[in-house]
Amino acid sequence: MMANAFRLKCPTCGERPLFVPWHQVRSLRDWFMPLDGCPRCGYAFEREPGYFLLSIFAINYGIGAILGLVIYLVLDFWARLPIWLVLTVTVIPMPIFNLWFARHSKALFLAFDLFFDPHHGDDNGGDQRVEPLAPTPKAPDLEPVSKF
Repeated sequence: MMANAFRLKCPTCGERPLFVPWHQVRSLRDWFMPLDGCPRCGYAFEREPGYFLLSIFAINYGIGAILGLVIYLVLDFWARLPIWLVLTVTVIPMPIFNLWFARHSKALFLAFDLFFDPHHGDDNGGDQRVEPLAPTPKAPDLEPVSKF
């Protein structure tokens, strides 16, 4: 699952991409939003609205912060560069890294989620097709009851 995530492929079958290929990206939405699901195995990539928020906040920003800290420590304590140069070389690559790594953080989150909480309800190794959940019907609006 993790190897598939690093290759930005479906975590179950590993054959279809999670995202629009980089050479076909036409907007930021194409870059950041995963496809609906895998056409080969039927695995739905996004479970619900906001499903990937934890991937952005924990994985993407977390790894970005750790990378920035490592760069800072190496440049400040090992290379002994002036502080203005250390901060410049540390801060400038972070937004670029976070934009590039956003796809990988979502793929890793999807693989972690599948590994720790399989969404399959069968006992035969997970070969059952998973369809996206149907929207729940809205309850009818009830009028308030008058006390008089």
